[in-house]
This record gives sequence, structure tokens and C-alpha cells, in this order.
Amino acid sequence: MASTQASSIQVFGVGGLPEIAAGDDLSAMITAATDLHDGDVVIVTSKVVSKAEGAVIDLAGVHPSPFAAAWAEQWDKDPRVVEVVLAESRRVVRMSGPVLITETHHGFICANSGVDQSSSGGAGRVVVLPKDPDGSARRLRDGFRSAGLDIAVIVSDTFGRPWREGQTDVAIGIAGMSPITSYIGQRDPHGHEFRVQELCVADELTAAAELVKGNVSRVPVAVVRGFDWEPDESATAQMLLRDPSRDLFR
Repeated sequence: MASTQASSIQVFGVGGLPEIAAGDDLSAMITAATDLHDGDVVIVTSKVVSKAEGAVIDLAGVHPSPFAAAWAEQWDKDPRVVEVVLAESRRVVRMSGPVLITETHHGFICANSGVDQSSSGGAGRVVVLPKDPDGSARRLRDGFRSAGLDIAVIVSDTFGRPWREGQTDVAIGIAGMSPITSYIGQRDPHGHEFRVQELCVADELTAAAELVKGNVSRVPVAVVRGFDWEPDESATAQMLLRDPSRDLFR
């Protein structure tokens, strides 16, 4: 197993990328915009992945259901956006005031199914999450590989967290690396055996990357260098979703 311990890592944003449009080759654009090294981890904001894949919806063509219209009127929302949120969910987890928490078709539990109106590329449009974020990450990894680079890829999105204020970026798609490092069975310097300790290194890397990306900086991609990730071609972000039978808060 690769070690996750490092005396230092480098995290830097990739600037200079143009407005992303459907059909753009993100891996080629990122490779051209920065000097990538073998072993880097590239974290790409889901919004630009969605734009490249055409996962953008024109609200002019959305017809709200009676439920969406009624709820939107109650809380001063755009009923078309509410309809998209419902369409992108498999179930509504919680409705509290104007807050709509849903479970997406991927199994992610988040606000508004991850539907985003900001930086959508134009008025009257919303961006939805990629249909298959793990597949998106694999395609990016394959693109880097075709350029002769062995790079792990994470697709990120911004989620809220239970019990804590503020949001943080988390991994919703992954390719090439194990997202979790387990310490179960190992012992600390005092001989204590770890029985449950597992670190979600994918989320930790993703949160660190957000510090150099941000929401208004127009830097949708970051690179983490110096982290010794564990290769795993079969890994997916679905491994990060807790089974309902072990979820104490669902």
C-alpha cells in the first residue's frame, strides 16, 4: 500500500482556461494550460465537466409540475429550477423552509440535487451534475494517459455538512486512486490498535484544492503534487457512500 504520509504537498490552481463549452476536450485543455507531472492528482470542478458534457438545461423548455409551482411560490423560488431539482433527484430527503435536501440519482445527498444557476454560461440556464462523474473522471484520466501522464483524477462539487456551518468541496467522481486509506489493524506508537479509523483522502484532497480554486476566481481546476496516492483502477466515488443499513441519520 502506498503511504499517505508526506512531509509536504503542493496545491496550485490551473488558470487561463476559457469558458468551457459542450464538446471541449478538458484533458487536452488542462494539459496545455499547466505543466503536469506523473503522480499528480488533478481535481476538476464538476461544473466545467458538466458544461463539456452538455449537462446544461435551458429553463425556457422546463414546464413546472403543480407541486414545483406551489413550493416555488411559497418560498419565492423559480418554479422551473425547482422542477429541474426534482427531476435530478431520486427522492426528497428533507424540506425545511426554503431548503430542499435531495438524494440524487447517483446517491449523493445534497442541497437542490447539485443543480447550480451560478456561472452557467448564460441567463436562464442551470448546470446539473454529470450523469456519471466516475465515468467523467476516467475519461479525463485516459486523456492524460494518452499524453503519457499517470495522473489520478477527482471530480468535485460543493456540499454542505451535517452539524457544521459552511460548505466544502467533496469528491463525486474519481479515477486511478483509492479514495480511502484504512488504518484498521495498524497500531499507534503506544500500541493502540485502530479498529475503525479510515480517512477519506479523496475528500481531503478535494477540500484542499478548493482553497486555490474558489467560486469567483474562474479557476475550475487544481493540481495536488507530492501526495503518495494508492493506485486503484477499480475505485469509484460510490465507495464513499455509506450503506443505508449503517447510516444512523437517514
